[in-house]
Amino acid sequence: MNLEKELQDRSGGVCELCGSSEGLSVLEVAPSDATANTAIYVCSKCAPQIQDASLLDEAHLNCLNDTMWSETPVVQVVSYRLLNALGRQDLVDMMYMDDELKAYADAGLVDASSANETVVHKDANGVVLQTGDTVVITKDLDVKGTTFTAKRGTAVRNIALVHDNSELIEGRVNGVKIQILTKFLKKS
Repeated sequence: MNLEKELQDRSGGVCELCGSSEGLSVLEVAPSDATANTAIYVCSKCAPQIQDASLLDEAHLNCLNDTMWSETPVVQVVSYRLLNALGRQDLVDMMYMDDELKAYADAGLVDASSANETVVHKDANGVVLQTGDTVVITKDLDVKGTTFTAKRGTAVRNIALVHDNSELIEGRVNGVKIQILTKFLKKS
C-alpha cells in the first residue's frame, strides 16, 4: 500500500490537525523513515505552518487543543512541536508521551530552534504582535525620563518591535517614543 493511500485511510480523507479536506498532502515529520509512523496527512494551510514557525496562525491552530490527544503518535508529536512553537506551555504540560515518543518530539524541537531563532512578541493575552500593530495600554505606567504617565486605555499605534527582547516594543505616547513591556499591552 502506498504511503499517501495509507495516510488517507488513517485520517478519513481529512487533515489530521484541523480536519480540513482542502489541498491535502503527505508531510514527513523529521527525523523520518518515510513510513506512516513518521508522516501525517495535512492540508495546504497547516503544512507551511509546520515547516516554518514564522508562519504560525494561532487562531487556525486552536485545533491543537483536540489533536494533542490523538491516538496517532506522529500527530501527537506534531501537536507537541507546534504548541511549543506557539509558547503554549500550559497545553504542552498536559500532554503525556512515553519516553521514546517524547525523545522523537524533542528531536524536532532542537532542529527548529537552531534553524529559526526569531523573537516572538506577545501581548498580555498571548496574541502575537507585529510591527505596525496598534496596542492598548492595560495599566497606568510611569514613563522614565518624562513628567507624564502613560494612562490605561491609551492606544499606541504603529508599534515597532525590539528585535533582541520579546518583552519590549517601541511606540509613541504623547509624542514621545518610549519602550513598553508587552505584559502591559493588548492588541486592538
